[in-house]
Amino acid sequence: MKHIISMKNVSLIRGNRVILKDINWEVKEKEQWVILGLNGSGKTSILNIVTGYQYPTKGEVSVLGKKFGQANLPELRKQIGFVSSALDRFHQTLRSETVEDIVISGKFATIGLYENVTNEDRERAEQLMTFLRIDHLKGKTYDTLSQGERRKVLIGRALMAEPELLILDEPSIGLDLLAREDILSLMKEIILHQQCHVLYVTHYIGEIIEEMTHVLLLKEGQIVAAGRKEDVLTEERLSETFQLPVKVHWENNRPWASIHKNIGSATLAKAESK
Repeated sequence: MKHIISMKNVSLIRGNRVILKDINWEVKEKEQWVILGLNGSGKTSILNIVTGYQYPTKGEVSVLGKKFGQANLPELRKQIGFVSSALDRFHQTLRSETVEDIVISGKFATIGLYENVTNEDRERAEQLMTFLRIDHLKGKTYDTLSQGERRKVLIGRALMAEPELLILDEPSIGLDLLAREDILSLMKEIILHQQCHVLYVTHYIGEIIEEMTHVLLLKEGQIVAAGRKEDVLTEERLSETFQLPVKVHWENNRPWASIHKNIGSATLAKAESK
């Protein structure tokens, strides 16, 4: 079975700070993963390594069967779709671009269109816009869209090149409840119909929909647990990960978390200070 992601004894050290320590993690075909952890737990560093923008201090990494140190990283990135609120830093470039042109730019992994666009490219973009329920936005510019609409456009851009791996870094951040559930319903459709592997990063257990099969729990740069979500999302492991007494219940194959009522104010203050 092909490994989509493989990390063996991966550590990342910057100065005297250990950011990741001894990460051993594999994503196999037909697995859809979620990464959970507090801010500073190492989630972003793992994404930076997977996309080849950061090299580990030690250890071996391969993505989509390409071993780092031997792989052509610019070519590899064309097989990886990436959606993150961090793309908002390109707002000045994106703001006057039309929705369809932003989606098409995903074929070239650029912000803005600088290459020739074929009729087939435009047809592909329109199909994606219909799939993502944003075809009514054709011709509109990015700066006229709501936050939820912008997120869908960036998902369309990420899907344009038909990636084998789709990374979504907190795609619901800044969205209201309705827009968040709309994004999650699209995640279900993407997993079922787009034939790509999803790596979904979030703080919120309630965003783990039924179609997401596996979970990686991170704490302070180390793995707390990794595996099938039913095995990983226990109260003990989640309490360790989030440093709070967490209760878990499941509804319609979707987990939800709450905090034990008897948590002391000192415990909560300590957690909030981290």
